[in-house]
Amino acid sequence: MAERTVMTKVTRNGQITLPAAVRRAAGIHAGDRVAVTLERQAIVLTPKRLVDKSQAYFFTQAWQKGEREASRDIGEGRVSEHDDIEALIQSLAAGKA
Repeated sequence: MAERTVMTKVTRNGQITLPAAVRRAAGIHAGDRVAVTLERQAIVLTPKRLVDKSQAYFFTQAWQKGEREASRDIGEGRVSEHDDIEALIQSLAAGKA
């Protein structure tokens, strides 16, 4: 969607309607959450997704760092396969895995 200003009004309950083109461009659907921040004189709406608590670890900086390192290792061929757990343990003990 090209940048352009679209007017909407605030109801007495403080609600606004986001124009359909804006919702589509931002991927916002009924029931979605948005963060509302005030930056200088601008109100900024940022779409947000709730993450199940059991999955929240995945979004920590430490976990994401490990994911990037693993992706690099895989991309550079630093992987090994083993037929069974004993072969893996031997490879680890020898410093090869």
